[in-house]
Amino acid sequence: MYEVTVKRSFSAAHVLAEAGGGCENLHGHNFTVEVSASARELNAQGLAVDFRVLKRWTEDVLQELDHKYLNDVPYFKASSPSSEHIARFIYERIADKAQGEPFVLSCVTVWESESSRVSYRADQHD
Repeated sequence: MYEVTVKRSFSAAHVLAEAGGGCENLHGHNFTVEVSASARELNAQGLAVDFRVLKRWTEDVLQELDHKYLNDVPYFKASSPSSEHIARFIYERIADKAQGEPFVLSCVTVWESESSRVSYRADQHD
């Protein structure tokens, strides 16, 4: 199994109501995002996943979040814009783009600081 990972970043602000402490106040992060896709076999060009494709998809999705107040993003109207929900949002958007590809999106990791991260993986069934 091969796994390809790209790393990108975005900046955004949010409020985490009922989280306790300072997170209930308006604050922001310079988020770092890692997006990983996996494939059992290489394609005719010897690639599991073309880095350029994964980077473009990631950048397209992050444009929906970059320099935004995340609480106003429609996806987060029903759920808190926590790092957990941000990871799932990114995962779902990129997984939609990857439909029909010979690889699967394996994981999205969101770092909200140098020491705090969360990863999201959907259940993968062969």
